[in-house]
Amino acid sequence: MGRINRANLKKTIYYMKRNGIRRTWYAVLERLEERKLPSYVWMPPTDAELNAQREGWEREGLAATFSILVPAYRTKPEYLMELVESLRCQTYPRWELILADATEDDSVEQVLRESLGPGVVDFCGMGQKDRGTEKLAQGSMGEEVAASFGFSDRRIRYVRLERNAGIAENTNQALPCATGDYIGLLDHDDVLTPDALYEMAAAIRQAQEAGTEPAFLYSDEDKCNSDRTEYFEPHWKEDFNFDLLLSNNYICHFLVMKRELMRELGFRPEYDGAQDYDLVLRAAASVGNREQAILHIPKILYHWRCHPGSTAENPESKRHAYEAGRRALQDFADRQGWAAKAVDTPHVGFYGLRYEGKLSGSANLSVSGISTSGNIFDSRTDVGAIAGRIIQRGRVVGGRLAEAGEQVKAVLPGAVRSGTGTAEAGEVFYEKLPIHYSGYLHRAVLSQDAAAADIRNIRVRPECRELFRQITGVTYRTLPGTDRFDASLLPEGCDIRGISLEFGRALRAAGYRILYVPEKSYDMEVGRSCGIVIKH
Repeated sequence: MGRINRANLKKTIYYMKRNGIRRTWYAVLERLEERKLPSYVWMPPTDAELNAQREGWEREGLAATFSILVPAYRTKPEYLMELVESLRCQTYPRWELILADATEDDSVEQVLRESLGPGVVDFCGMGQKDRGTEKLAQGSMGEEVAASFGFSDRRIRYVRLERNAGIAENTNQALPCATGDYIGLLDHDDVLTPDALYEMAAAIRQAQEAGTEPAFLYSDEDKCNSDRTEYFEPHWKEDFNFDLLLSNNYICHFLVMKRELMRELGFRPEYDGAQDYDLVLRAAASVGNREQAILHIPKILYHWRCHPGSTAENPESKRHAYEAGRRALQDFADRQGWAAKAVDTPHVGFYGLRYEGKLSGSANLSVSGISTSGNIFDSRTDVGAIAGRIIQRGRVVGGRLAEAGEQVKAVLPGAVRSGTGTAEAGEVFYEKLPIHYSGYLHRAVLSQDAAAADIRNIRVRPECRELFRQITGVTYRTLPGTDRFDASLLPEGCDIRGISLEFGRALRAAGYRILYVPEKSYDMEVGRSCGIVIKH
């Protein structure tokens, strides 16, 4: 975070063009503050850890098989071979790599032939299977692969596509070739860490033992420079957070999904560039309220390579991808039957949903660029309460709360230093963050689900107000002209955080979400709602 280089200078210029000098000024100040934090250093697994995984996976009962799909197009030879090596170095051997090549010439194929040869790679046409992948599908590879580990099993499969039909359709053409239990997605210039598939297989096994069949899994990730001599901008992710996903594709890399589910959903060419986001949105919808089937592995397993042509370094190089993402979100909202409009935020690739209709006594406006006005309760029967942040002296002092023991990687100021940590009961996310700052990966200004929220700035759906009374001992009454709870009714000296946590638990036990909407701020000093109103 906060690195000064050509890519970040470009991003600053693009940001100023979109959002003006004032917002850019605060964004630059925030990035400079982040530079004071210790530099990130990726720590690879030790040799001892990797050897233990190689020797122990079968004894531990790990059995999941993986098909890694890579749509290739004019891939640089050095990137291609580093990708292949990142698979060949995996400590867990039950995988196949499917390279679906849409390059106009045979350059990619020739690199594979010259570097690896037919003894390692299967050069096959569309729809063909080989003996190695049949064994993979049958789950009979274990001892054979572990014994040889010389990669003579031909797990690397090259498929030549007839034409470049776009990344979504190219991936669709490769889907029928996949025989693994799970399909993983890997960009043609990125790499996996050597323990990536082991960690996925172990998480799947653990979930199965607990009675859950995972639908899809995702890990943390970071970025690296072209020659992989520097690693930076780690993305420490939250466990599955539905409304955060509606703000951006925070799941991203490394993603593996049940083969049947990915084949059923497929990739939609009309969302090329954001085809993964569209896929994950639809997959989340298919999972429904079985969110325990969506697993987060809190460990960096994927390196996203940055170079001048990549989205990672230059967001504007694929502006169409972010537009496609907004359209995919709109399609998702429409399919849910929500009266909502997907809109861009000041931050490229991050979105908001503007719910249509009006809250009691309020105009239908967009606040802080995220646009969640309107009566959310009319569209979202899953939302039991909407909570905003509380501001005092220009900084956050209340809002989204964390349960004791909840993972809060990098969502609290300073937590980005190590990327680890758990919250004490009632700790405030983004506490002490200046109101003009967006926080780690802009999460402080994105709508998201919360385990609990400060009841001094909360709106409770009518059906849940009796539950609110039972927990707080106070009848739910609103401030004049709004539907926000009148916090002055709370007894002086009451345990705000304790009551807030208890109400959060009760709401979630009743099957409702708490939607944290940071732009619905309340200024403690002036005693009123605040926020910059942006007209569209």
